Amino acid sequence: MVSRESPVPERSAGLRSLLPGRSDWRAVRQAPRRDLIAGVTVAVVALPLALAFGISSGLGAEAGLITAIVAGALASIFGGSNLQVSGPTGAMTVVLVPIVGRFGVSGVLLVGLLAGVLLIVLALTRAGRVVRLLPTPVIVGFTAGIAIVIALQQVPAMLGVDGLHGERVWATAAEAAARFLADPQPVPVLLALGVALVTLVGGRRFPAIPFSLPAVVIATLAVVVFDLDTAQIGELPTGLPGPALDFVDLSIIPELLPSAVAVAALAALESLLSATVADGMSDGVERHDPDRELFGQGVANLVVPLFGGVPATAAIARTAVNVRSGARSRLAAFVHAVVLALVVFSLSAIVGLIPLAALAGVLLATTVRMVAGRELLTLIKATPRDAVVLVVTLIVTVAVDLISAVVLGVAIAVLLATVALARGARGEHVVVDHGADRASAAERPDGIVAHRFDGPLFFATADGFRREVAAIERARIVILRMSRISGIDATGAQALDEAIEELEREGVVVLLSELRDVHARPLLGLPNLERIRTTGRIFLELADAVDHARTLARRDHRAVSRSAEPHAGPDAKECVT
Repeated sequence: MVSRESPVPERSAGLRSLLPGRSDWRAVRQAPRRDLIAGVTVAVVALPLALAFGISSGLGAEAGLITAIVAGALASIFGGSNLQVSGPTGAMTVVLVPIVGRFGVSGVLLVGLLAGVLLIVLALTRAGRVVRLLPTPVIVGFTAGIAIVIALQQVPAMLGVDGLHGERVWATAAEAAARFLADPQPVPVLLALGVALVTLVGGRRFPAIPFSLPAVVIATLAVVVFDLDTAQIGELPTGLPGPALDFVDLSIIPELLPSAVAVAALAALESLLSATVADGMSDGVERHDPDRELFGQGVANLVVPLFGGVPATAAIARTAVNVRSGARSRLAAFVHAVVLALVVFSLSAIVGLIPLAALAGVLLATTVRMVAGRELLTLIKATPRDAVVLVVTLIVTVAVDLISAVVLGVAIAVLLATVALARGARGEHVVVDHGADRASAAERPDGIVAHRFDGPLFFATADGFRREVAAIERARIVILRMSRISGIDATGAQALDEAIEELEREGVVVLLSELRDVHARPLLGLPNLERIRTTGRIFLELADAVDHARTLARRDHRAVSRSAEPHAGPDAKECVT
């Protein structure tokens, strides 16, 4: 990205503009000590989260660690933000669980690889800014839905029930609760709730201290010292494994493409949202490059499956910790990955003793922090339209899946916005008399009517426009004002052309005024509009159109008056102009 002292540099198009540049390394040299401290702090926060998300995804704790190390390092080098921290996230595990259930570990690895390719394609096509156009109610709705899903995923570990897997987390949670009631195990419940309570309360009192790690350490010591009967992580590898794709069945790629698109879309969305949050926390000093960010996430997801990791994305919580800890460059995120690698190489035996219930407690605390209650209430109270979009997105996220929720949420948002635009669009017409005050068209059969339509003229408002123009009565000349038409599509252009044809069929002379550049392209080639243009009846200003209309009206009035005079002889017809 850019240094804190310079604006966003002009970058040439193509692959070269997506690769690390000199400005990245200048930023690294600014405050290396602060970056080192921030990197260690983020690693402390990321360790229990990486373990927990790896287990929740279905690939195991080592997969979470590998993802945090490999993706964290590569995204810090190739990404588009100086402050971003990447790794396994709760939102991604929600998408991955059904893939594990259907295709197994190899399916997840292949999905990650395909998602990496798709993210790089998005970066090369400069789609970074487009991905960020999701409506806020959709984003808040699926974030809250993800929090609920993650919490439901922790129910089996929290209740000490293992061996449960399924695509619907609410069904799995219900089955775990039934088994717990049949054979209650209090130790896992107490561990999970204790870790969650310490993390939340301690974090609220002292937000600069990552309480999740000491809470997990205390829970692990309690299990070891008192020999408590509860499931633990188990043995971890003492280093990064070799390539993990040698057993993948490539014939299932067509079946995996929808899942890969879902993973790529989520990675893009979550990463760009996280980068935007980081920019805001830096008081506007930092500005991320969205296309580079997509490229960095693509590179990370291409490489992570080779080592057995899960698909990765930027993590908002870890990024926020990074910024609050004083990070100044991408060195901090790289240091976080190095510290986690040292843990794998030197402390794997100790990490293997951590009880699964303790990690469930960490994730329960994470879900509480994910839900912004005030923002939820604000959006629900904002407008009924926002409330509907938010609630539907949340429910579908929990009941079906994240991608279906986003697609449906966006579709409903677009539909409701279209209805609102159509209702807000309206027209009005006034009579422009021969220099006199306004009068009704019924009072003057030769009246000049100026009709103005406010709002976009598109498929949802085209019929209303036709009806409004058709309602103009007893006018000889109609000026169609385009000044308040904010946009026009093919349907709207066709409606305008048909309205002109209908008016002219009734003997009305049609003028157009205040045509703007935004209207020009959709109107090209329409026959009636072309005829108006070639006969000089299109005007840039309303005053010019009115003057021309009055001239036509006076000429028409004189012609009618002459035709009504008594015939003076055989040559009288020649007097009619």
